[in-house]
Amino acid sequence: MKQLFALIFSLLSIIANGQLNKNNYFKLFEGSDFSKKFRIELYSDIDTTWNKWKVRGYNYGFNPQYTPMYSTINGILSTPYMIQVRGNSNEINMKRWGYHVFEGYAKDDKSRITLLVNKHIEEGKPVAEMYYYGTAYTHSDSAYNWFRIGSDVRNHSFLFSRDQAIFYGSLKLTNTITLGRIGAGDLRKDKPSGDNEAYYIESAKHTNYNSIKNAEDGAIFYDKDRNIVVIKINGKWRKLLTEQLNDTINYDF
Repeated sequence: MKQLFALIFSLLSIIANGQLNKNNYFKLFEGSDFSKKFRIELYSDIDTTWNKWKVRGYNYGFNPQYTPMYSTINGILSTPYMIQVRGNSNEINMKRWGYHVFEGYAKDDKSRITLLVNKHIEEGKPVAEMYYYGTAYTHSDSAYNWFRIGSDVRNHSFLFSRDQAIFYGSLKLTNTITLGRIGAGDLRKDKPSGDNEAYYIESAKHTNYNSIKNAEDGAIFYDKDRNIVVIKINGKWRKLLTEQLNDTINYDF
């Protein structure tokens, strides 16, 4: 507790020497009435003329008329507890569009890994998303880099990008695997005009078309128009033969 108060009074001294109103930038709150246990909050001003607002990586998704300037700690931030981003009543000015909870930039200061929540609803549920965004700043396939999970060893682990995943390691399933059910209505040869996010359904059909067209040997999918499973061998699509189960094999589902 003595160290906490020493830090507090040190900050107050710095602010006072800077001839600033300490109540605007540093506030000390009692945890509950008359508890004599305190917590601190730090604040930054709203300044639309701040030079960083001219940089896309700072202003994108924020409104400088309502969003305070970034606060910077010139050192390593460490805590024995955790870092938490909470929802709030005015999120659009406190996260990028109210969605982003973490961003980490590469050495080029443009490419970034991003974690965001509830930007989309898919399959009836809100989505948390994590991706490595490149420098193209579009929603095209080329705008997304690989996100590796598993280790930092090349040609190992598991890579994920916008419409492709590469598993260098083995895959063990404890449940069923479902092949892609693709028919003529799920394919689109020409690329839809406009942003991929705005026209995501048609964009996904174009992705399906390109994936099947450029598929390598060993690719497999379920042709739902013909009720067959097909596999690519020696550059040609072939039908997999199946047969009915005999009477000795029965499932209760």
